[in-house]
Formats: sequence, C-alpha cells, structure tokens
Amino acid sequence: MDAVDRRPGSLKRRSTFCGAQQVADGRDGGGDDDAGERPCGRSEEKKKGRKSPGERGERGPPGDTLRLSCHKLQESLLSSASGYSNYRGILNWCVIMLVLSNARLFLENLLKYGILVDPIQVISLFLKDPYRWPAACLVIGKGVCVCVCVCVCVCVCGAIGENVGIIIHSINLSTVLFFPVATLLMVNSVTPVGGVLALAVYTILFLKLYSYKDVNKWCREIQHAKALSMSRSFSCPTVQRLNGAASRSQVHYPGNLTHRDMYYFVFAPTLCYELNFPRSPRIRKRFLLRRLFEMLFFMQLLVGLIQQWMVPTIQNSMKPFQDMDYSRMIERLLKLAVPNHFIWLIFFYWFFHSSLNFVAELMQFGDREFYRDWWNSETITYFWQNWNIPVHKWCLRHFYKPMLKRGMSKWVGQTAVFLISAFFHEYLVSVPLKMFRLWAFMGMMAQLPLAWLVGRVFQGNYGNAAVWISLIIGQPIAVLMYVHDYYVLHYGGEEPAAPVLLS
Repeated sequence: MDAVDRRPGSLKRRSTFCGAQQVADGRDGGGDDDAGERPCGRSEEKKKGRKSPGERGERGPPGDTLRLSCHKLQESLLSSASGYSNYRGILNWCVIMLVLSNARLFLENLLKYGILVDPIQVISLFLKDPYRWPAACLVIGKGVCVCVCVCVCVCVCGAIGENVGIIIHSINLSTVLFFPVATLLMVNSVTPVGGVLALAVYTILFLKLYSYKDVNKWCREIQHAKALSMSRSFSCPTVQRLNGAASRSQVHYPGNLTHRDMYYFVFAPTLCYELNFPRSPRIRKRFLLRRLFEMLFFMQLLVGLIQQWMVPTIQNSMKPFQDMDYSRMIERLLKLAVPNHFIWLIFFYWFFHSSLNFVAELMQFGDREFYRDWWNSETITYFWQNWNIPVHKWCLRHFYKPMLKRGMSKWVGQTAVFLISAFFHEYLVSVPLKMFRLWAFMGMMAQLPLAWLVGRVFQGNYGNAAVWISLIIGQPIAVLMYVHDYYVLHYGGEEPAAPVLLS
C-alpha cells in the first residue's frame, strides 16, 4: 500500500491494467484473495525468472501499438504504384466541365448569330430544282445492276462459262462505280449533299455485289471439286461453319440464286453475303420504336448543329486562309474541332447504333455487331479495325485474306486496304463537290505512317490520347481544306449568299 501512496497516479493506472490483464488471463478467479495483491509488471517477471516483452525484443500489448503508430508504408492515390483506379468523381467533374463549357459556347453562338436553324433550307440541300430529282432517280436505278448480278450468277451455273461470267460481273461492277460519277458530273441540278447520298448508296451496292459474286463463286468451286459425291443442291460448307449446324430451313446452293434472297441481302445491314444469315426470332416493337425515335431526334440535332454551330465557324475561317494568317488559321482550326468532333460522334451513334439496329430489327437480322470498343483504341490500327465492323469484315474477307493467299505479305495487304479505303473516301467527297484535290485520299494514306508512329512511340493511355487527338484535329483540317477550295472555286473570294457547301 505504501507504493500506492508514494506514486498514486502511475501505479494506480498500472495496477488497473495489470488487474484487467489478470482477469482476462483467468488469474483472479477461484476466490483467491491474494490475486489483487500480487506484484505486477517487471517485478513479477524478474521473480519468476522471465524477461519482459521489451527485453525479449517483442511488441507490447496491441492497444499500445495502435495508440503509438499511425503511419504505414503506402503510396499516394494519384501515383501509378498505388494501384488505385476509382476515378468516378473526376470523371463526373470532367462531364460537368464539358457541359458548362459547351453551354457557354452555345449561348455565345446564339448571342452572336441568332437562330440560324432553317428547316426550309434543309430541303434545298437535297433538291436544287423541285421538278428534277436526279439523285433520287440514281438511287432508284440501282435495281437494274442488282438484277444483272443475279441473272449472271444463275447463268454461270450452266448456260455460260466461268470466264464469261467474270467479264460480265466486271462490267456490271464498273457500271455501279462509274455510272453515277458520270451522271453527277454532267447534271448540274444535283446538290453536293444529294450527290454524296447517291454515291454512298452506290458504294454500298458495289461492295455488296462484289461479295455476292465472290461467295457464289466459292460455292461453285466447292461444288465442282466434289461433283462426284455431291448433288446439285450442295450447301456451301464455309457458310455452314459460320452459321452452325445445318438445319432443314437452310438455303442450299444454287437455291439461293433468287431475287428475294438477293434483295434481302441488298437491304440487310451488312456488306458480306452468306447463304444463311443469323436471324432473330421476332421483331421487338419497343426496341424498334426506341431506335426510330433516336433516328428522328439525332437527325434533327445533327442538322441543327451544322446550321447553327458549324457553318458560321467555317465561313469565318475563309479570310484567314486567304490571307495566310497562320495564327488565325490555327485558332479557327481549334474552334472548328469541337463542333466537328461533336457532330461526328452524334453521327456515329445515329448511323451505327440507331439506324443499323432499326433496319436489323425490322429485317430480323441477327448479327448486330456494327462496332466494337473503338473509343479504347491504343493504336490507329485498332481504331480502323473496330469503329466500322461491316466495312472491316468486307475488307478482311474479300480483299486482305485473298491477297495473303496469293503470297502477298501482311504489310502489302494492309497498305492495299488503306489504298482502297482512301480511294472511296475521295470518291465520296470529290465527285459531289466536282473538284479533285485529293485531300481525303492523302488523309487516309497518312494513317499508315501515323499508325506506325503511334504504335512504336505511345503505349496505353498515351496511345489512346494520340488516337483521340488524331480524330479531333485531323477531320477539321480536311473539312477546312475542301471548304476553302470550294469557296474559291465557286465564289472567287466574294461573300456567298448562302452557306458554303449547302448551296
């Protein structure tokens, strides 16, 4: 008791802790009256010949450790070594800042130009003369080439030889490609927008007829190779492997050579022909109505944004180009990059998701993979392989792989694919504008060295950023080049009465 009187504060706390520890250890039970008077701490351990935890090099009680230590080995959250990946709050902040920034630009545009959206002008984009519809007549006339293709495939089965069929197919495909070009160049009443739509329809038809010709040729080759063991109603095994096991409802070659089968393929949202397409079991009406609403809404939004936001920016960019004021040109380019890229993203969703899914649902077409995750592209090559799946499948099936089978290297095959893509890009732009500057062609061919550079220098997120920068900056450059040339060619430096490219 004298120890308690000499140092009451510390020893009372020590006695309390030791007593609690003894209770936890079961040393105070059993009615032992001397348990509370036992010496504790180091004196008891010394009497029993034991060392304290500190002398043995061990840690003390857990409570003391937690009370004395508040640090541990760890990295900052924003360091790459931390492994932290939940940046949802920062993503929300970016979205809010994006909305606020574009809202400011939208208000600034309204205050400066007023409301420029004009529904009547939209009609004039497609029709220059209300009594003459040359672009629509071109689209209707494509049915002749479709019928010729089916008839040739039927005749090749027995009436005419393979070589004669190849010659007729070549003439028919050349007609599909160059007849609308001659029409647009000779007829002055075709507007640029109407010409682009007509050429786009004929380009799609060209790719479809080429695929139709190839697949039927492959089926004939397999049929002739197994003519001794197979009947005339042989079904192409390559198509069966793609579509699964054969069933009673499957179409067999040459039973597919009908106008009904051909026109289903013409309107189906694909460029690659098969004898038996995957089909969905039914038409989902709610899904169809949602896609239809999206098509109508985003079409109006696209036209409104082009008239209200993009056209004034393009018109204000002509003077810096004429004066060769490079600082102002760069400023105009960056100002055009935002609306151009925003409109391109809306167009992607409108066409590849809303429109193609609407057509696929209406026709019960089962393969809905029209795009992949191109927004995660870390290389230029990955972007071009995943943003337009129908074209990618066609190039791979009918152009790239046949070149490899003929002994070409992969590099030559890739270059050839970019070459044909560059040709069609220039085809769709230069012919409707009736001027040949090769800006689209050179822009597509520039993707080859750009793909090599991005693949070698940038990796991961840096590669993805490089892909986005090329998309955001590259397209406005081509737009300004074509608009400037069109402006100089048609207006000679005078201020146009109507928006450039829309008149």
